[in-house]
Amino acid sequence: MDIALLILAAVLLLAGLLGSFLPVLPGPPLSWVGLLIASFTTQVNFSTTFLIITAIITLVLTVFDYILPGLAVKKKGGTQYGERGALAGGIIGMFMGPFGIIIGPFVGAFIGEWIANGGKFDDAMRIALSSFVGFLLSTGIKLIWCLMMIYWYIKQIVL
Repeated sequence: MDIALLILAAVLLLAGLLGSFLPVLPGPPLSWVGLLIASFTTQVNFSTTFLIITAIITLVLTVFDYILPGLAVKKKGGTQYGERGALAGGIIGMFMGPFGIIIGPFVGAFIGEWIANGGKFDDAMRIALSSFVGFLLSTGIKLIWCLMMIYWYIKQIVL
């Protein structure tokens, strides 16, 4: 039974890592559930305090992930067109490989703001760049957190 739980935990941790940059997967929550499942085995010994603290951090990062790109767009005077465009670009970009995942939100925000601002290139570009920076910051933070959870899992298994 332990082996099945450890494999499931590893799959969830890796899915969480993928979810760090794929918008359809909730990266950090998946990784945290992997840690939780691993804690039910005899091989892994995470304390309750550790699981609670990592759950709180995961929750905060998940909320932050949804807020940061929108805040970046609003800070530069963006509209809901830019926010929706960034989301649509991220979803469409998933089907275009790693480059699409990175550039999709930028292009979507640019198109949305270009439409909202009546074709003003400079305004649309400024806001799209803000969306892109927010996306990169959010993705980087999620990626680092998921890698930390994978590290803790491996450390428990190996030692």
